[in-house]
Amino acid sequence: MAAVPFHYVDVRAFCYATEDERRVETALRTLLPEEVEIDRETSEGYHGDRIVVLSARVENADDVRHVLGRLADAPEFDRLLDELDERVDENCSLFVRLDKQAAFRGEVRLGRGITLRAKVEAYPAKRESAVENAREAFADLR
Repeated sequence: MAAVPFHYVDVRAFCYATEDERRVETALRTLLPEEVEIDRETSEGYHGDRIVVLSARVENADDVRHVLGRLADAPEFDRLLDELDERVDENCSLFVRLDKQAAFRGEVRLGRGITLRAKVEAYPAKRESAVENAREAFADLR
């Protein structure tokens, strides 16, 4: 298999007091390989409510490929490709927000609730190179 030009992929979702933590974990697992461990960190909201931050990082090339492959399943994948220039920052990080409710149902859709950040390999480390590398990697996923 071809190498993936990403150092790692982070996914993160907040579980608010009104949500079931298992359901939010299920939503995250829609994107992740089975064996990836999900970290939990408990925090407190402005009004004293409990917030659990669920997050995972994948660094292994096969695991990164799995997560990116799930992104390619999104019906809005073409829109994601069109917006790569806006989604990659000066630090060569790609940002995508995904719908937490859809992910709970096993679907991958752009939306709100899950944040995905992927560090794109680029030598030299310039935004333009990162955008092109991400574009090529996503084209390979099709």
